[in-house]
Amino acid sequence: MITRIALKFGSGPNQPNLEFNATPVTVFVGPNNSGKSKILVEIERYCRSNNPSEYDILLNEIIFTPSEPAAIQAEIEALKQAPAQNEQLNPGYIILSKVGLQNNQVHRVTIHETSFINEAQNPQSRAGWYSRYLDMFTLRLDGTNRLSLLNEQEAGDLQRTSKNHLSHLFLNNNLRAEVSRIVHDAFGKYYVIDPTNVGRLRVRLSDRPPIDEREEKGWDEASIAFHGAALEITQASDGVKAFCGIVTTLLAGDPKITLIDEPEAFLHPALSAKLAKEIGRSLRNTNKRLFIATHSASFLMGCIHSGTPIDIIRLTYKNGVGTARILPQARILHLMRHPLLRSTGVLNGLFFESVVVCESDSDRAFYQEINERLLSAADPRGLANCLFINAQNKQTIWEIVKPLRELGIPAVGIVDIDVLKEGGQVFAKPLEGAFFPQILHQPMQNQRLALLNAMNATGQNMKRDGGVNILAAQDRQACNNFFNQLQEYGVFVVRGGELESWLRHLGATGHGSGWLIDIFTRMGEDPQVPGYVVPTPGDVWDFIGQIKAWAEDLAKLGIPE
Repeated sequence: MITRIALKFGSGPNQPNLEFNATPVTVFVGPNNSGKSKILVEIERYCRSNNPSEYDILLNEIIFTPSEPAAIQAEIEALKQAPAQNEQLNPGYIILSKVGLQNNQVHRVTIHETSFINEAQNPQSRAGWYSRYLDMFTLRLDGTNRLSLLNEQEAGDLQRTSKNHLSHLFLNNNLRAEVSRIVHDAFGKYYVIDPTNVGRLRVRLSDRPPIDEREEKGWDEASIAFHGAALEITQASDGVKAFCGIVTTLLAGDPKITLIDEPEAFLHPALSAKLAKEIGRSLRNTNKRLFIATHSASFLMGCIHSGTPIDIIRLTYKNGVGTARILPQARILHLMRHPLLRSTGVLNGLFFESVVVCESDSDRAFYQEINERLLSAADPRGLANCLFINAQNKQTIWEIVKPLRELGIPAVGIVDIDVLKEGGQVFAKPLEGAFFPQILHQPMQNQRLALLNAMNATGQNMKRDGGVNILAAQDRQACNNFFNQLQEYGVFVVRGGELESWLRHLGATGHGSGWLIDIFTRMGEDPQVPGYVVPTPGDVWDFIGQIKAWAEDLAKLGIPE
């Protein structure tokens, strides 16, 4: 139904607006307040009206696929329903009816048949009959309605169009068996529909499958005993209710356009991935469209593992400027499959405004704590919505930074000053990972070697004895200029030497994890206790501020288009 989607902005200022061909699954990712939920609302409104809205700030246009006459006629026959008793229809009008979506009621519309067929062959005509049809098949699920999807419902007249999801599922044994399979794979329980409250239907989770159809669907003693031993879905956890409700609605409601906001809500990561995989599979080889806004790497991985074609769109919104970038699935798979990247949780970077990658876990913990104190003090140097990750060493930092930047994520690498020691292919890694222009690589290598020689000539240890301050004035200026060049591309060198050079006035001793414990003890843990260390001008506080300035600079260098 949906062929193409056009947004109102692209990957950055002065870049073309993003347009993409719709696949069965489109996943919107990005940091908080980036527009993920908003885009779902705008897509829903567009689909229900087949018109843009003056209030849309993200969505520019949706292109719908013209339908073939035979397909239109088959759809009409599947939905067509006779008028109710004493109901009058004007000539040329028909009634279309299907099981409801949001409100679990029958969706029933009266349309002019010839006009509808003409519009279905030209859906961009913006006329009214096609929009009524789209409205019937559009579903949006959010946190406010997904827990009530499986509340007890009326059975209704089973001779007519099913009154709701449960009556439709109650009649369709194959569809109910598929839902039960999915639920059993997830929870080890059998999903059954209980009709023993005569005239009403409710979902139960049974420890065993029904012996036969009669035991599940009957009213006799065996059926009453079977359902009495099973757990009513309303008594299950929110996670179970959300999972079962989404699966039931997608399979029984049969929406053609589905929008789900944070489907991972109430679900632990493994269950979130399971849900994504199952709903992705349900759309394979269909013309249905699913749009998801998620903040879960597990759900995203489940979508990819479903094997269904998928688009991943990363949205950001900062200082009044929005961006949208389509993420190549091959690069996402690289993040998922590479042992180092997978072990560091790098895929979570998709959901943050920026990422800081450090040499070790001690570095990560320290810089993250400094940033937290900046944010707690409402200090403008603090990095909001930033993910801190540790690599194994300074070389592997760039194996993390580079793929994140390829996805448009501002990723910073922090290294000690001994980055100057290694030349050749080792020093080429930060240059390549930070996307320095190739023409600058050899000049940077030459400067690095000259500065290393200057450091060695002092006879002092560059890491332990003061960093750039062991150099004479002119050499120190040259070294700082070199580091400024690196910093323009998001490569941040500790100019004092190493992690332990920060906050020297506190008197922490040791190295690595031992120093970290000592410095954290001296910094204090309770803001109400005298001596608790708060941000001050200079030192590591300004270092984090410089990282923030690079990350938020719209004209930053080192992010490929």
